[in-house]
Formats: sequence, C-alpha cells, structure tokens
Amino acid sequence: MRILAYLKASKATVLLIFILLVVQAVCELSLPAYFSDIVDVGIQQKGVDGAVPDLIRPETLDRLALFMTDDEAELARGAYVLNAEGKYVVRRLDPGRIGELSSILAPAMAALSQVEANGQMSMDTVETALSAGAVTKQQLLDMKNALLQATAAMGRNMIEQKAVLFVRAEYEAMGVDLANMQLRYVVGTGARMLGLTLAVSIAAVLVGLLSSRTAAQIGMRLRGQVFERVLSFSSAEIDKLSTASLITRSTNDVQQIQMATVMLLRVVLHAPILGIGGIIKVSSTRTGLEWIIAVALAAVMLLVLSLFSITMPKFKKMQVLVDKLNLVSREILTGIPVIRAFGREKYEEQRFHSASRELMDTQVFTNRAMSFMMPGMMLTMNVITVLIVWFGGKGVDLGNLQVGEMMAFITYTMQIVMSFMMLTMISVMLPRASVAASRVQEVLETQPSIRDSANVLYESRPQWNGLIEFRDVSFRFPGAEANVLEGISFRALPGQMTAIVGSTGSGKSTLVHLLLRFYDVMSGSIAIDGVDIRDISQKRLRSLIGFVPQKSVLFSGDIRSNIAFGADGLSDDEIAESARIAQVAEFIEQKPEKYMSPISQGGTNVSGGQRQRLSIARAIARNPRILILDDSFSALDYRTEVALKRALREKTKDTTVIVVAQRISTVLHADRIVVLDKGKVVGVGSHAELLETCPTYREIAQSQLSEGELTAEAGGAR
Repeated sequence: MRILAYLKASKATVLLIFILLVVQAVCELSLPAYFSDIVDVGIQQKGVDGAVPDLIRPETLDRLALFMTDDEAELARGAYVLNAEGKYVVRRLDPGRIGELSSILAPAMAALSQVEANGQMSMDTVETALSAGAVTKQQLLDMKNALLQATAAMGRNMIEQKAVLFVRAEYEAMGVDLANMQLRYVVGTGARMLGLTLAVSIAAVLVGLLSSRTAAQIGMRLRGQVFERVLSFSSAEIDKLSTASLITRSTNDVQQIQMATVMLLRVVLHAPILGIGGIIKVSSTRTGLEWIIAVALAAVMLLVLSLFSITMPKFKKMQVLVDKLNLVSREILTGIPVIRAFGREKYEEQRFHSASRELMDTQVFTNRAMSFMMPGMMLTMNVITVLIVWFGGKGVDLGNLQVGEMMAFITYTMQIVMSFMMLTMISVMLPRASVAASRVQEVLETQPSIRDSANVLYESRPQWNGLIEFRDVSFRFPGAEANVLEGISFRALPGQMTAIVGSTGSGKSTLVHLLLRFYDVMSGSIAIDGVDIRDISQKRLRSLIGFVPQKSVLFSGDIRSNIAFGADGLSDDEIAESARIAQVAEFIEQKPEKYMSPISQGGTNVSGGQRQRLSIARAIARNPRILILDDSFSALDYRTEVALKRALREKTKDTTVIVVAQRISTVLHADRIVVLDKGKVVGVGSHAELLETCPTYREIAQSQLSEGELTAEAGGAR
C-alpha cells in the first residue's frame, strides 16, 4: 500500500502502463485460439472454418431447404446472392448472423448427408416422393430432429463435423482448390498470430521502459525526501536512528522499493489481467475441464502460503542484519588506525565475519525455502498438463472435444497458472520491499525535535551585535536520567573572547551545541541580543555563527571549495585572507595547484593540524557575528597557536568569540573564562581572578603549568 501511495505522483504513467498491459494480455490470450484454429480448421478441416460455405450450388441449397422450416429456408436463401456463374455466394454478414445461419445449415447438412450415405433412398427419390405427396415436409423435419437426438449422445461436435465434411464435398464438387484454401487459411491465421506477437513485444518493451522510468523517479524522489528529512533532524533523531541505519535506509531500502515498484508495474499488474482473462477464455471453451483450474489454483495457493509463513519473519530480520553489518563495517573502516595500533585486526575480522555470517545464514535460509517455489510450480504445471491430456483425450475420443481445443485449453491453463506463478515469484521480493518501505516511512514520519517556531521573529533584522546570554539553562540528553548541564548562566560580549574550560565530560561541547540549536534547552533560555534563539529560524541563527567543531570535517573537492563552504560568492582575496588568518596560507602556497589542490573525503590527505586550520579558515571566511572554536587549537603547535590567536584578535574586534579548550595556555588571555564542573558553572572571570577565586580552575591550571608559569601568566593577564 505504501508503494501504491508512492505511485500517486505518476498516475498518468501508471494508467498508460495498465492500458498497455491490457493490450498485451488480450493479444497473449488471443494466440491460443488462433493456434487451435490452425490445428482444427487449417489442418483437420482443410481450411473449411464452419457450416456456412462461401460458395454453394443452387440445387444443393434447395435440397438443404427441404430439412428446414419455411422461416429457416427463407433466412438461409437471404444470406446468399446468385453470381454470374450461377452459384450462390454468401453475403457479408456480421458474426451474430453467421452463428445463426450456422445453427440452421449444420443440422440440415447432417440430415442430407445421412440420407445420401444411407443408400436406401437417393435425394432424387426423396424429391420425387415429396412432389407426389408420398413424403411430407414434416417427416423430413422429424428425421432431422431424430438425427440430432441420436448424435447428441455422441457429442456436440458431431453435427459440426458432419457439416464441415458436407461443405468440403460441396467445394470439391464445384472444383474449388481445397489445398490452396487450406494454405491461405493457415498462412492468414499465422500472419495474424505474428502480428499479435509483435504487438505483445512492443507493449512489453513499452511497459518495461515506463515501469523502469517510474520506479527510478520514485527512488530519486524517496532518496531526496529522506535526505531532506535527515538534514532537518537534530542530533537526538540521528542518535536514535543511527547514522549507519540512515545510510542503509536511503540506499539499500530505497533500492528494494525501486525494484519492487518495477516488478509491481510489470508483473503484479499484468498477472491478474492475464489470469482473469485466461479464466474467461477457459470458461468459453466448453470443455468440461474447468475443475482442473480450481485444483491447480488451490495447489499453488497452498504452496505459496506455506512458504510465506516460513520466510516472512526471516525477511523482516534481514534488513535489521543489513543495518548491523553496515554499522560494523563503518566502525571498522573509520577506526582502522586505532585497530592497527592496538593489534586488534583478528578480533575485528571475527566481528565482521560474525555479522556477515549471520546475514548470510538468514539469506541462505530464505533462499533455500523459496527455492522450493519453482520446482513446486513446475510440478503443479506438469500434473495439470497430464490431467488435461488424460481427460481431454477422452473427450476427443467421445467427440466432445477437438484436438486444437484441448491444446488451447492447456495453453490457457498454463497462462493462468503462470500468472499466479509470476505473482508468487515477485512475492519473494515484496516482503523485503515491505520492510524497506516501513523503514523509509519511519524516517519520513519522524518529526525533528528541533523546529522553527510558528511565529518566527526577527528574520529581517538588519543588525546583530552577537551578545550571547545563557539564562539558567539546564539540559539532559533524551533518555538520560540526570542533567548534563544545570543552571548555566553567563554572558559573552561582542569584541571579547569568552573561553569555556572544564574537565572532560563537564558539558563544554554540549553548551555550544545548545547555542547552535543542535539540541534545545530543557529549561531556561539562550538569547542573542536579547532575543531567545527559539524565536529565530534555525537558518537565520546559524547564518550568524561560524563554527569550528571539535572533530574537524572537510569535504571532497578542493581547498578553495572547503574554505568557501559556508559563504557564497567569496572572492579569491577574501579566501586568501581567511587562510592567512588561520595560518594555513603558507601550506597552501607550497602546493602546485595552490587553492585548487584536491581534498579527499574527510580531508584524509592532509594532516590533523592542517585540517584544523582549514576548518578555522572556513569559519572565518563566513565573517560571522559569533565565532565558536570547539577545542580547535588542540592539533596546533604553540608558535602557530600564538600567531593564529594574534591574527584572529585583529579580525574579530567586533565579533563574539567563544573558545572551548582543554589547555589553560589557550585561554590565558581570554577576556572572560567560564569554568564548568559536572555541568555547573563554578567560576567566571579572567585567568588571574579565577586563580584566586576558583579552586577548580586553579586545580586544572596547576596540573598543566608550573608554579612559576602560573605566577608569570597571572601577572601578564593582569
């Protein structure tokens, strides 16, 4: 049902596919009838296709009229016109009129043949006796009716066959070339079959083309929707669904849906049309073998339901195992340096092998179970064929059935069974597609916890100073029992550097993530220039901020595109200026391609310090009102750090700078230092002030600097 919902956007194409499938099914269902005609009419009946001859002698028609009522005789004569050669030629009649005429002529032909074959009385004698009154017209009609009753017990086709033989004898008497007639019939019918086959091929190709295009569009649309929704997620939703699972859902799961959509349009729509049409055709053959169809369908349904009850739980488990395998693969690939450093290659190989083996075992189980499908279907089809030939052969022997009809019945039955078989074969894919659609839908239906307010304010505000104020802010991660941050209050002023320090796990990075609205505060508020950040759109809020994350991230491309990542339309001079401030210009200038030098995914082709400085240059190039540096000097040597901070101070005279740091040396000359301990603010002030008033800060400083350095730095800070 979800896949059908995805198809709503392509209703016109689906309708066209349905029409083409109907055309294809009609053509396919017409082929067995033509084949039956070639066998029965073209071969057995020498091209004579019924009891209504195209050409008949007047005396023959007069004799046939003796075995008809006056109304029937008038109708029969009205269907023919006398030609120049003195023979009757049938008029152009509609199919209904031909059927009515056949029901009149066939019994009369059978009766006339019976009289001529009897030998006791010739038709000349009968006509003479009729003229003399020795025989009445009613007696001839009674004789015809008695013949019909006698042959009815022998089979419904007996009268038709006698009529065909009569027409052939009539043609031979008139000198008609029966061999040429037979050839024309067979060639003409074969040509129509070839035309239908060509139509089937064209329809199938068009259906395949349209189905593939429609499925590809659905896949593209779903990937876009999933990607767009994921971009709107906060860190809470990404943590909940996991990055590995989101990658699987936007790639593997969407591909499963796309493949199922193709099969749905090409097979699932086609099979019912073909099956229902086959049942209608079978019911019109009047073979008396329709019960075999019911047996076949019951056997197919029993097989399918049995296999589904076994495999459906495994199909649901399979997608979860794909997620697990992707997660393990991603962890191992991203952690290769650590794995090698600790010599854990064998352990990680075993962990990957275990996840891969579990997925393989599940796939092997489902494939083994579904492998019974094809042999079961083939056994059913062969048993059905044997039943039709067995009981159909008896019908042919009794005259109730012709060979061509039996062959057509076999073909129709196979088409019906094949249509169900196609449905069951596609059903192998549908359970996985169903699970995949549920997983994709889960992403699309997940609402981001961080959303813009219904009444977003200050979007067009021309000037922002960047004054940041934390007002009694508390926060805990979703599902956690205790707060990570508790009662945080402080201000960060424009033109000043505000440093945030604390021990590991004290909540420093969480604090800046709240400012960026990666998470929302549980209580309290964060304001910029007196405006609660929840009253500003996320796009506008983040446009004010230049952010350098704790883990520097670069994107595949070149150096220029990475520096210009956060701002459009930067000139070469502006990019070069940002690189100079970030102390990365010298490194760039040494490269042959300079700013067009390639950067690999994740920036793996540059060192950690270079990656960190390029990230700083990217943030500076944005010319933000607020600059956040989350432990962004950790990979820099002391000389580079000092030069960078000096250049940065010149560049950010009117900017609010927030520096998160582990090293006291990084924040010594900050205008204001906020000290965190276990999620609470335990001190705010300058380096010198905090050494005197904040035991936590003094403890951190003493662990990193000697007493002499502390005294010297404190004096310098004053």
